[in-house]
Amino acid sequence: MMHRFFLSPASCLNKEMTLGSRESRHAVKVLRIKTGERIVVLDGTGTEYLCQVRTADPDATALSLIQKNSIAPLPYQITLAHALTKGKTIDWVIQKATELGVHRIVPLISERSVVRWDAESADAKLSKWKTTAIEAIKQCGSAWLPSIDPPLQPKEFLENTYRFELTLIASLQEDSLHPQNYFDRFREEHGRLPESICVWVGPEGDFTPAEIHSAKTKNAHPISLGKLVLRSETASIYCLSVLNYQMQA
Repeated sequence: MMHRFFLSPASCLNKEMTLGSRESRHAVKVLRIKTGERIVVLDGTGTEYLCQVRTADPDATALSLIQKNSIAPLPYQITLAHALTKGKTIDWVIQKATELGVHRIVPLISERSVVRWDAESADAKLSKWKTTAIEAIKQCGSAWLPSIDPPLQPKEFLENTYRFELTLIASLQEDSLHPQNYFDRFREEHGRLPESICVWVGPEGDFTPAEIHSAKTKNAHPISLGKLVLRSETASIYCLSVLNYQMQA
């Protein structure tokens, strides 16, 4: 398997490309890439580039384009609305969600979120999250980089212009149903599977009853994740795995 690297779309316009210093150091110092080797470059917008290394330099590795391939996106889009979590857990969620092919990640500032959003360091955090997602697509080979939004309060998210054909919210409330119920219902009503899905995953202790009620008034369906109470990050992987299974069945 050839090594994968990332360049922004603007850096892939010509047949001659150059890896930035961060990617070049990793290529030369860690992976021991040599002149003449072939590598794959991803631009995060659905194109992969087969390239040959012209100059292996830890500061700026020069590449020549051999072949360009367009990769179709998944036939459905999943948005993960995930409550902010403490420590590096949200980074882990972004990494795994990217590997599971999400289209968009929206961090939510829930009432029960332990972490509070620091506006002063917002740009740095968003940049770090994007870097995490970039590393994830390089690992899994996806040609599509998910969008990562600045954190929103649940109310703000409900009031924005996003529209989804099916919205689910992981909930510990008694009226929660197995996700299969909602996929079966959607298929019966529309004769097909949904093309856009949003799934909400709350913090430890779940979303508040008021937050769940607000989501339900916007047609969010509460789903059960089984009898065990899962950690927030485990719940997100559970949900995304179930959704991918349903959509690819």
